[in-house]
Amino acid sequence: MNFSERLKNLRKQNKITQEKLAAIIGVERSSIGKYESSTTIPSNETLIKIAQFFNVSTDYLLGNNITRKTENKGYKIPVFGNVAAGVPISAIEDIIDFEEIDEELAATGEYFGLIIKGDSMEPRMTTGDVVIVKSQSTIENGETAIVLVNGDEATCKKIKKTPEGVLLISTNPNYEPLFYTNKQIEQLPVRIIGKVIELRAKF
Repeated sequence: MNFSERLKNLRKQNKITQEKLAAIIGVERSSIGKYESSTTIPSNETLIKIAQFFNVSTDYLLGNNITRKTENKGYKIPVFGNVAAGVPISAIEDIIDFEEIDEELAATGEYFGLIIKGDSMEPRMTTGDVVIVKSQSTIENGETAIVLVNGDEATCKKIKKTPEGVLLISTNPNYEPLFYTNKQIEQLPVRIIGKVIELRAKF
């Protein structure tokens, strides 16, 4: 397997678009296209950046060594500082960091990370922590979701559904639950964009 094939395989395995990879390593998107479709080899500096991002050796990329630097078969997912209304997760450019999830989990859906802001979900979740989120539009009672209200910045809250509407509940007792009627859910709107499945606290 040559460089172009290895690069394409690594990028697809990690579910990273050509545009995002180009932004991460500091080249034009067209350069990634050339690397994947021809015998063009990037500069040593760019090659090292690619190797570091995918956690492989440059020898592996160039086909000189079939051994990965790590036996971890995880997938990298993007971590965002914010998720805006009406913008698909795959189209968001403001990537803060990357987290890794295992192959088995990655096979069950689309995932992303989101940085917690504020103290409404303390004591368990604090500012700067990262939650791993599965993209989905429905949630069960008692589960924690990422919610968009009236097009504002995404918020993390526990969900309680009632026949009259929905409660967005903070774990910090200093914050009162927010109640939205079924009419408000439609008109504002109140939109669930994902289920929180894991917390990765930062120290």
